[in-house]
Amino acid sequence: NDSPRHWSVHGARADHPENKIPPAPSSRPPSIPLPTMAPALRLSPMVSEMEESTTVAIFSKVSDMKSRGEKVNGALCVGQPDFAPPPEAIKATEEAAAKGLTSYTGVTGTLELRQAICEYLDKYKKVRYAPEEILVASGGKQAIYQVVMALCQAGDEVLVPAPYWTSYPDIVKLSGAAPVILETTAEDGYAITAKALAAAIKPSTRMVIVCNPSNPTGCAMSRQQLEELAEVLRRPENQHVYVLSDEIYERICFDGLEHASFAAFADMRDRTLTINGFSKAFSMTGYRLGYLAAPKEIVKAASKLQSQITSCASSIGQHAGIAALKCDMSYISGKVQELEEKRDMALGLLAQIPDVKCPKPGGAFYLFPDISAYFGRTTSGGEEIQDATQLCLHLLAEYRVALVPGDAFGAPKCLRLSYAATKENITDAITKLGSCLQALQSAKKQRC
Repeated sequence: NDSPRHWSVHGARADHPENKIPPAPSSRPPSIPLPTMAPALRLSPMVSEMEESTTVAIFSKVSDMKSRGEKVNGALCVGQPDFAPPPEAIKATEEAAAKGLTSYTGVTGTLELRQAICEYLDKYKKVRYAPEEILVASGGKQAIYQVVMALCQAGDEVLVPAPYWTSYPDIVKLSGAAPVILETTAEDGYAITAKALAAAIKPSTRMVIVCNPSNPTGCAMSRQQLEELAEVLRRPENQHVYVLSDEIYERICFDGLEHASFAAFADMRDRTLTINGFSKAFSMTGYRLGYLAAPKEIVKAASKLQSQITSCASSIGQHAGIAALKCDMSYISGKVQELEEKRDMALGLLAQIPDVKCPKPGGAFYLFPDISAYFGRTTSGGEEIQDATQLCLHLLAEYRVALVPGDAFGAPKCLRLSYAATKENITDAITKLGSCLQALQSAKKQRC
């Protein structure tokens, strides 16, 4: 303790109580809590009245569970392929970065990509467009949003066939228009019928949405079925109606069905707003690349809106998109064949579950079974399952399997399963769904 390090420079012990140097007086005044300067939180009704995407919410819940180390099978709840993009697209991605193709492009997309889209639509869809009639967006969803906003307003109505993709009704509401639900049935394979369409159209109908093949049902309408819809729309009293034709799954058709673009039917080109992109058949979901093909003035209006939102889509993604459109399509055909096999396997597994009904889908990569026969039954813990959402939460909590309830798609009796997953994950999920449902059945029998 008498070592020099305990002594001050003046020779006195620095640790002696009498030699302690008092702390310097603080120059700061005492801390006084300040009143908050933030304004009261008031959300726009446009946002507060909007529904949260159920598919996104469930996927987020699955991600949270996985981050805690829990094992969850969430492979069947997300609508994205489980295979890689075409090799040509991967190579073009690397090439774009290496060559410095990393700058802004024009808002509507590069001329090279828009020309490639025109060539693709001419070759495969038998519809001719000029580059000025193409708008490249950051995903198909953005293209849908912009064209609906460009054409619809308060007082308009938009026919939305149900079951529907979750975003359609809210996008319509954001434009000020009103979504009018057009019911389809499992007995018709969830196809829109000419009779139902004709009965639903009114003077205030601005647009009808046709998603073919369909998310969430997988319904793939034939050329004859589409022609019957076009026939209704050709009637003089119905010529005020636009058709938003969402064809993002157009390359994923099964059983030899050849997809037909709605714009290719007689008198339909100039009133059809074709939506397509690279997320599904080309498996380029993260590239966020889609497009609108429509008459020039409509594209111009949608482009004006895009210029104030995101400007151009990714320059690297656009370069990869050109390569994807020009790739060896046998790669895509091979993946579609694999999906068809998975569809058949998944349908076979569902067929083994009593009282579950599921039409055979002709495209996309979804099954949409009706599980309402199990509503009103109880879990082993005594909880009564009243709807699909409650069932999905029970399935996730007790069986660690994530599926999407049909409520999100305007069909509360159903569930959506994506079979764009490994066969192991498909088997695991549907087997556990069967165990879950049949355990509910047993629980009811025990109560009786």
